[in-house]
Amino acid sequence: MKKIPSFTIDHNRLLRGIYVSRKDEVGGDTVTTFDIRMKEPNREPALGQGALHTIEHLAATFLRNHPVWADKIVYWGPMGCLTGNYLLMKGDLESADIVDLMRETFRFVADFEGEVPGAAPQDCGNYLLHDLPMAKWESAKFLHEVLEQITEANLHYPQREG
Repeated sequence: MKKIPSFTIDHNRLLRGIYVSRKDEVGGDTVTTFDIRMKEPNREPALGQGALHTIEHLAATFLRNHPVWADKIVYWGPMGCLTGNYLLMKGDLESADIVDLMRETFRFVADFEGEVPGAAPQDCGNYLLHDLPMAKWESAKFLHEVLEQITEANLHYPQREG
């Protein structure tokens, strides 16, 4: 079988950041898939499942209620490798277009207080798997170390060597 494009990215050189993973035409519209990479693959411990699940609930809720971007949000969800999230948005977008939105999103998660939205048995298929303190810690780390001082290296996938 042919490798899918996300498996052709050099994960040994991939930094934390915001990357355009792919663009698809759906019903005449472009849908841009972003790789919101919070951990350097294979070089840092992955995100804890509870923290990532909580980030998913909080970020998805924030984005789908955003006063400017809500109508462009298609999906926010965790990567299976536990190193980040995928964000699908309507529009032909580039990584730089959503830096401010990601700063807002991760600031929201880092500063969140209260009950996690959708963290109840009637709302979630694994409602006990949440870790708000670690979600806040991981979000603040990503915000301060990456998003607040983002460079071109954090916005474009590294070229594969060889």
